Amino acid sequence: MHRRELLMSMAGLALAPMGLSACAPAEPLAFGLHPWPGYEPLYLARDFGWLPDSVRLREGANAGDSLAGLRRGELDGAALTLDEVLKARADGIPLTVIAVCDDSVGADMVLAREGIEDPAGLAGKRIAVERTTVGNVVLSQLLAASGLSRESLTVVDLAPDEQLAAWHAGGIDAAVTYEPTASRLMREGAVRLYDSSHFPDVILDVLAVRRDRLRWRGDQLTALVSAFFSGLDHLRVSPQDAMRRIGAWRGLAFDEVRASFAGLELPGRMGNPDYFGAGGDLRRAARLLNEVMVANDLLARADSLEELGDAHFLPDPQGVT
Repeated sequence: MHRRELLMSMAGLALAPMGLSACAPAEPLAFGLHPWPGYEPLYLARDFGWLPDSVRLREGANAGDSLAGLRRGELDGAALTLDEVLKARADGIPLTVIAVCDDSVGADMVLAREGIEDPAGLAGKRIAVERTTVGNVVLSQLLAASGLSRESLTVVDLAPDEQLAAWHAGGIDAAVTYEPTASRLMREGAVRLYDSSHFPDVILDVLAVRRDRLRWRGDQLTALVSAFFSGLDHLRVSPQDAMRRIGAWRGLAFDEVRASFAGLELPGRMGNPDYFGAGGDLRRAARLLNEVMVANDLLARADSLEELGDAHFLPDPQGVT
């Protein structure tokens, strides 16, 4: 697995807006996303006008909103974790990954109240866990590392956007969470007990689309991916401007925004091609997830990984300088 330097410098960045294709379908491409540092380049692209009118972002509060939109057929694709893609495929939603946003190497974490000094100290405590695969993957890895059983905890189904209120009310002692909620909980005295740096190369955030809509959405998907990379380019070359914008959207201070990216690797234009292909990092991560998810009853059977990724919408690597 190639390790990618966080927020690496890039030269020759092109931030020009994308034009509409004359062959674009009448209906805009509907793409779901929710607040998460690795997805912020798409919000930046929208803010700067780098998304064409043929692409519409449909914002939800969490991944569950995007998955629900995909199930109802209202979305053509969404920004999701790779494990969420595998779960959606098992549920009959034919998703294919077209770009990798980030690799979590500490960004997904377990926070607890002061006085809980290590994971074993969670015995008998109430822990908030979002009812998604990523929440369960983090919880399962925490339990394996601590020697606790699931039965030794009281697991409360709460998405990150609901966790702060429960924390204030005294309803939870710990939370499996991520930004921007993580910074807000740490403001309230929460301490980090465990994070995804203990199991890197497993939680990947990706742009995924329905395979049954690829044929007539090609130009729009190319524009979506190009806009994402333009947003990432801006984050890299003008981090102060980008992070101040993100902070205003999320209600975070500049230092909190900067800290929220510290647990992520962002592969960008140069790193993305490494993920695709039979021997690519995407399939290696998916095979690991298959093992974890099947072992923890998060999947009934391993995903075949057929048509898991499609690199056709990435920029030509020969044109990247």
